[in-house]
Amino acid sequence: MANLFLQVLNVRSFSLNASSNGAPLINNNNNNNNNNNDMALLMKKKREGPVIIEVPVDKIRRPLMRTRSNDPVKVQHLMDSIKLIGLQVPIDVLEVDGVYYGFSGCHRYEAHQRLGLPTIRCKIRRGTKETLRHHLR
Repeated sequence: MANLFLQVLNVRSFSLNASSNGAPLINNNNNNNNNNNDMALLMKKKREGPVIIEVPVDKIRRPLMRTRSNDPVKVQHLMDSIKLIGLQVPIDVLEVDGVYYGFSGCHRYEAHQRLGLPTIRCKIRRGTKETLRHHLR
């Protein structure tokens, strides 16, 4: 996400927020006063395709048992990068009936956990229970 503050001829100023892929960026954090507006936008975007939002890390279920552990060096490099420039590529998350399921982005997810960050940028794709069953096979 880029935050940009511009001041034009010392007369007008405005700020601009954007995600790295051009998708609308909304915040799914309950501490945000605009949460109702954000969720309304999310509901609208659900019908239109994936959307980028901040999701609380503890609200993402990781249902697959790990067949391998994460590379600790890679996780550390990601932690250093996230501290410096933030998460550049959101993790892919499947939303089924209001529950978030993560199947990829294991190193990025662990880096956020270890940094103690409350939320992580996610590309949300809405799915059905049948879609979820397909991912669990």
